[in-house]
Amino acid sequence: MSIGTKNESSLHKKLKFQYAGAGGKTEVVTGDFVADGLRKDGEYIEVQTGSFGPLKKKIKKLTQYGKVRIIHPIAVVKKIEVYDTSEKLLYRRKSPVRGCIWDLFDVLMYAPELPLVKGVVIEVVLADITEKRVKDGKGSWRRKGISIRDRELSAWHENIIFTKKTDYLKYFIPFKKNEEFTVSSLAKKTGIKTDTARKALYTLSKMKIVIRKEKKGNCWVYTR
Repeated sequence: MSIGTKNESSLHKKLKFQYAGAGGKTEVVTGDFVADGLRKDGEYIEVQTGSFGPLKKKIKKLTQYGKVRIIHPIAVVKKIEVYDTSEKLLYRRKSPVRGCIWDLFDVLMYAPELPLVKGVVIEVVLADITEKRVKDGKGSWRRKGISIRDRELSAWHENIIFTKKTDYLKYFIPFKKNEEFTVSSLAKKTGIKTDTARKALYTLSKMKIVIRKEKKGNCWVYTR
């Protein structure tokens, strides 16, 4: 078993090998860290399924050796399969929650400085993901003791690449230059939840893509 692969999901493994590509390497020791992959062209690959917070030091160090591409999968559709301890399928269902590109801010808000690091590219993979669980009594109380055993990529929809500030404006800020907007107006115009709009504007303001100007009443006013 390679370094860092002990608890690796099938989803993580598939993306790691796919993005490392032909002629590339995986589990590459670089300085004090182990990169998920290194492409033939010298670009480092880091697959991150959770918060970007733990990547802060690692990504900044890796950029001293070359460009870095952070791959983040988002489940557009999540299918759940539950097994017993003898691996017999008990039932399967589809999660009512659908993912979208705006879910990026759930993880990016913990490290909004990463997209500003020279040489860093963020690529979002929109896909259908199957989550396999086992009814073993050892999982979270929220799942009534059911543990997550694995995650698999079951269908690929789209990949979206963010290399510069204008990419974020294109996908997330449907307002003209100098036009003022708030959390509520962003949520209304894009059809997202208010909490999602709040996370997005917090992150984008930290990235210096939008400017938080002033407070009018109880609302902060932003511009591009």
